[in-house]
Amino acid sequence: MIRHIVAWNYMDGFCDEENQENAEKVKYELENLKNLISEIVEMKVILNPAKTSNRKVVLISLFYTEQDLANYQVHPEHKRVSQFVGSVMKDRVCLDLFE
Repeated sequence: MIRHIVAWNYMDGFCDEENQENAEKVKYELENLKNLISEIVEMKVILNPAKTSNRKVVLISLFYTEQDLANYQVHPEHKRVSQFVGSVMKDRVCLDLFE
């Protein structure tokens, strides 16, 4: 199993209300990918990390194999959602961990 964790901060230029709306749309779009991409075992987005965190939005997902993760990353639906996420989030950090 491979755990894929990605975290972002809000993009500059949006007010608090816009950041919240964007974060909720990011959560919806990412979590919906589980219904569209068969390689995803789990997909969860957290919008309220602890105050000690230095990122505002966190994706935690699970795949059976590295190849499944690779297939997910090139899937057209993932690419579509990634483009949106990149337009409203910044400071991306990614961790891929074997379980």
